[in-house]
Amino acid sequence: MEFKQQTETYFDYFHAHPEVSFKEVETTKKLAQIMDELGVEYRTFEDVTGLFAEIGEGEEVVAVRADIDALWQEVNGKVQANHSCGHDANMSMVLGALLRLKDESLNKRIRFIFQPAEEQGNGSLAMIERGALEGVTHLFGVHLRPQEELPFGKVTPALHHGSGIFLKGKIIGEDAHGARPHQGKNAIDVIAAIHQFVKTIYFSPFESYSAKLTNIQTGGESLNIIPGSATFALDVRSQSNELMDTMKVRLEEGLRAIAALHDVKIELKWDDYTPAAEVSDEAMEIAAQAIRNVLGEEAFADPIQTTGADDFHFYTIKQPALKAAMVGIGADLTPGLHHPDMTFNREALDVGARVLAETLRLT
Repeated sequence: MEFKQQTETYFDYFHAHPEVSFKEVETTKKLAQIMDELGVEYRTFEDVTGLFAEIGEGEEVVAVRADIDALWQEVNGKVQANHSCGHDANMSMVLGALLRLKDESLNKRIRFIFQPAEEQGNGSLAMIERGALEGVTHLFGVHLRPQEELPFGKVTPALHHGSGIFLKGKIIGEDAHGARPHQGKNAIDVIAAIHQFVKTIYFSPFESYSAKLTNIQTGGESLNIIPGSATFALDVRSQSNELMDTMKVRLEEGLRAIAALHDVKIELKWDDYTPAAEVSDEAMEIAAQAIRNVLGEEAFADPIQTTGADDFHFYTIKQPALKAAMVGIGADLTPGLHHPDMTFNREALDVGARVLAETLRLT
């Protein structure tokens, strides 16, 4: 019961003190304070938030990662940092696993990676650059799941996230008087062509994907000026990294053709890429056995394919030999991830901590 209560106490603190990506200064200080109190060695960084902690002895190293940043969104009329993606829970579950393991006799080292900036999609890269994966053979992550994916009491050994990226574009044409459209190059016509083109992109229906305009800015207050310039953005997603590569080529080819057709220049920039999951069968089976050991067969849920993305998967992209899987915890989470009023069953914190601890024992 002591472990359970302490895990919830950690959650209460992090939930009440959210910080956005790469600004998790107080969160990192709190994590360091916890390690000091537990007598656990850790490492912080002068140029980036987050920390590594390590317990155990031996040549073998296994690791678990918790993301620590919050979102910036409007909550009850006030724009603020908010832990509506559950990273406060992820930190707490990983700390709960640490509490259970720190005094056990271990024949390996276990590294706890508290990673900043998952919401920006590149915090994992900052941790990799600072040695998060040095010597690591297996890596596990954890995340609460929305009720529509997994109810409380069910746990899955693997989340198959999709790949996501933004394409930012700038159209450079020529303004014209509203009475003389032939003298300009109308950026709105180009935007309309892009919108129609994106809707003509088709691939196999057996693999999920999408591309859609999510931002358009053009024109000013003068309604008799036909705007020649505009900016736009596309949100592009696919269930696999291979299909994402194909979609990027298709989109670039189509946009170049539209630019030529309308005699304008279109500048493009791909931004905030997050790869799709590359799940290790071995890591998944270890997590599956841990679920069964801790909760019984009735709690086991099959791996989930989810349209969301997570920068956890950069760890396997950057180190292909790494055996990795992210455990999904059913929590009766509603209305959904990233909703400003997101809530969940707090009993899931103890469930996740116990499953993680057993997963790390078995690895």
